[in-house]
Amino acid sequence: MYVKCLALKHYRNYHALELQFQPGIYLFIGDNAQGKTNLLESLYVLSLTKSHRTSKDKELIQWQQPYTTLAADIEKKYGSVSLELLISHKGKKAKLNHLEQKRLSDYIGTLNVVMFAPEDLELVKGSPQVRRRFIDMELGQVSPTYLHDLGRYQKLLMQRNALLKEWSERNKHRPMVDVFTHQLIGKAVKLYQKRFQFLRKLEQWAREIHGHISNGKEKLAICYHSLAEIDQAMSEQEMTAVLTRQFAEIRDREERRGSTLIGPHRDDLIFTVNGRNVHTYGSQGQQRTTALSLKLAEIELIKEEIGEYPVLLLDDVLSELDDHRRTDLLEAIQDKVQTFVTNTSTEGIDRRLLNQATVYHVREGQISG
Repeated sequence: MYVKCLALKHYRNYHALELQFQPGIYLFIGDNAQGKTNLLESLYVLSLTKSHRTSKDKELIQWQQPYTTLAADIEKKYGSVSLELLISHKGKKAKLNHLEQKRLSDYIGTLNVVMFAPEDLELVKGSPQVRRRFIDMELGQVSPTYLHDLGRYQKLLMQRNALLKEWSERNKHRPMVDVFTHQLIGKAVKLYQKRFQFLRKLEQWAREIHGHISNGKEKLAICYHSLAEIDQAMSEQEMTAVLTRQFAEIRDREERRGSTLIGPHRDDLIFTVNGRNVHTYGSQGQQRTTALSLKLAEIELIKEEIGEYPVLLLDDVLSELDDHRRTDLLEAIQDKVQTFVTNTSTEGIDRRLLNQATVYHVREGQISG
């Protein structure tokens, strides 16, 4: 899969932009705050209908403009697909081959991307929220049903929390809370099953890649940590029974707190190298190797799931990696993944990459070859 053309209008600091691409590596050079990251972000937004940098869609719209439009033509193994995304203060509209999609989950997954940015090091040393978002965004690209179930779960969670908050203030709504609890458990089990399946495959790829980068000295493992004590060995019925019992046991606490205290929205991932928690005990080098291994594993996992490689977005990350890890990254993408790279200069960039890349310069929202 590769992006053939990209067109932006009123997107961040781009008033109007249109670029043509072929398979290969594209390098965007420029000082900070000129629009390099905005360009890569636009491809991420086209893929997932949301940004990796902000949860506020209005920030994507150019200052004093009522909307932004993003469009791209994608070449896939079965032919060309056109994507269009309109973001305004009223919401979003997504089109596939010029046909508006009723649900965003029907649109997401057409363009598959893997983004690697400096903040992705937070995957290992950041908060549980970062790792939950990682699972949801990456799994959502390859599983529309997961995305649909996640949206339904989040809506039920919001409704249940609203009732719990009112209940804690005025001591009512218990029957309705019980109804939402039952529905929430049903969706939670579906999310758990999909997450466990995804993480098993991700761990297989990440372990192999991590072993290669560490010259066989380190063994990476991924453990799913559930506050509800849900285990991947459990059947659907067992998960349902455990969650039902747990919600009954914490009912009083949830009443006092006015919040749902267990479920997929509270869980975490634990990465270990040779049995030691990388978050707590890993060196900076081990943390970076783990993050890189996960990103490279994503590329291979998406290829395994959909039958073609995703587009890779490397935002200012080359300077964050040492020579050894940069070499492993470049070897992994060699001649098989369309790659968009941003950097402040060409200094320090591997000569092989420069020889292969098409180089653009970015200045104040203008791009020149």
